[in-house]
Amino acid sequence: MYKGSCLCGSIQFSLDGAVTDIIHCHCSLCRKASGSAYATNGFINAVDLKLDDAKGTLTFYESSEGKRKYFCSKCGAPIYSSNAQSPTRYRLRLGVLESDILERPISHNFVTSKANWEEFDADLPHYEKHEPGRK
Repeated sequence: MYKGSCLCGSIQFSLDGAVTDIIHCHCSLCRKASGSAYATNGFINAVDLKLDDAKGTLTFYESSEGKRKYFCSKCGAPIYSSNAQSPTRYRLRLGVLESDILERPISHNFVTSKANWEEFDADLPHYEKHEPGRK
């Protein structure tokens, strides 16, 4: 079982199932929705997601007919998306998970529309906290 929440904690959830087909999506829509170079998403079975939204902050944006992106109206954290053509599964934003996951990404997608500053450079230095010299 996995646990997760939005940034402010208004929305808590548990996931009693696997996360499948995890991808790093570089399309312009995912970049805008995440505010980053890409979004990491995985499919889950809709019935496996148990939301606790006692404050009623879960809302959605319908990006196109039948496609909804659910997020917290208080902190803006994206949670999952749904597609009316596949109502039994959701696409979960993996950044909202608090539990370590067993599954791993299978690909980078829409790389032709990736941010022009994204280089896929695995050789960049890695830091446990902020980069040296940051104030």
